[in-house]
Amino acid sequence: MFTGIIEETGTVRSIRGGNSGTVLDIEAEKVLEGTCTGDSIAVNGVCLTVSPGKGHFTADAMPETLRRTSLGKLRPGAKVNLERAMPCGGRFGGHIVSGHVDACGEILSMTREGIAMLMRISASPEILRYVAVKGSITVDGVSLTVAGTDEASLTVSLIPHTARNTTLGQLHPGSQVNLEVDMLARYVERLMSCPSGGEEKRDGGLSMDFLIENGF
Repeated sequence: MFTGIIEETGTVRSIRGGNSGTVLDIEAEKVLEGTCTGDSIAVNGVCLTVSPGKGHFTADAMPETLRRTSLGKLRPGAKVNLERAMPCGGRFGGHIVSGHVDACGEILSMTREGIAMLMRISASPEILRYVAVKGSITVDGVSLTVAGTDEASLTVSLIPHTARNTTLGQLHPGSQVNLEVDMLARYVERLMSCPSGGEEKRDGGLSMDFLIENGF
């Protein structure tokens, strides 16, 4: 599990392989502290199993990962957001992030608003159904608050710290980003549609009886 609080940005040293699977070699420093072979690091929001070396680590990306995320578009020299898996007892600064990317979105616009940068990102209806204004979403591994939505996009606001310390401040309209919705929204949807674990749809809305029945 991750929190969407980026620890550092790394640099892609090399990429070996193709659509059948690739090996990423990424230069890093902070995320290597205490990291062992088999540990997880989120790379632009994608949970990968790593093999650390001196000043770098390698990780395999399977075909499903390349299809669903933007990792297949990385090139040597590219900067990536890095976060180690959250330690038990660690600070929870963002929101619950699994590192399982739902889809890619495209940056439609970036507009300055005072000290902030508004970033509008395209998203499919399948993604937007889980997105709520003032809720959380992960963009390239960064935990962000949703500032607005419409029928085909969502908008997030970058504070100067986020723009400086992640790759998001270097992006531009047309850039592809990895999106992961808040997993709590998925569980709520599942509870509302199939409270008994079966396939039967639930009629009606949220009620106190329903919450008690499901352990809330």
